Amino acid sequence: ALFASLFDGIQNPIEVLYSQLRRLAAAEDHRVLTAYEPDGRLYGPAIFRIHYGGFTYGPHFDSVRLREKRESYAVNRFEHQFAGVMCLQNTELGGQTAQSVLHRCLWTPEVNAVMESAFHEYAAANNIPSVRVDLEPGDLYFFNTRCIHEVPGVAGDQPRAVLATFIGYSPHDPEVFVWS
Repeated sequence: ALFASLFDGIQNPIEVLYSQLRRLAAAEDHRVLTAYEPDGRLYGPAIFRIHYGGFTYGPHFDSVRLREKRESYAVNRFEHQFAGVMCLQNTELGGQTAQSVLHRCLWTPEVNAVMESAFHEYAAANNIPSVRVDLEPGDLYFFNTRCIHEVPGVAGDQPRAVLATFIGYSPHDPEVFVWS
C-alpha cells in the first residue's frame, strides 16, 4: 500500500523500471507483473537499498534457484533471473563513486569454491575481465544475476541509494515476474 502513494507528485521510479521491462518483453508477448505466490500473496515490487559508510558487497551472485535453492517459491520457476538497478543517489569520495563491478564470469560450482575467499585471485589467474558500471542518478541497468558482481565500498558524505528488483524470465512462460 505504501508504494501506491510514495511518489505522489513526482515521476515514480518503480513505474519507470516496470515500463522499461514491458518494452523489452512486449516483443515476445510476455506480461510483466509483480511476482505472486499461487495463494495470491504478492512480493514487493522493488526495494530501496541505502548504504552508508563504505558498505560493500563482495563478489557474489544472486539466484533463488542456484544460491538460495528455494524450490517452494513461485519465483524459482524461472530459468533466467536478472537484476534491475536504478541509481537514485551516488556517494563520492575523492572522485570515486560506489557502483557495481561486473565480472565476465557466470556462477559455477568451481567459482563458488573461491567466491568468498579468493575470487579476485581466481579472476586474475583465469584472465576474467570485469567492467565497472558507473551510474548517474536516474540511470537504470539490467544484468544476469548469475554473473559474479560486487559493489565496492566508498565512504562518502552521502549514502549510495538505489532502487533494485529481481526479474524472472523463461522463454516459454507468458509471465515475467519482478520482485524484491
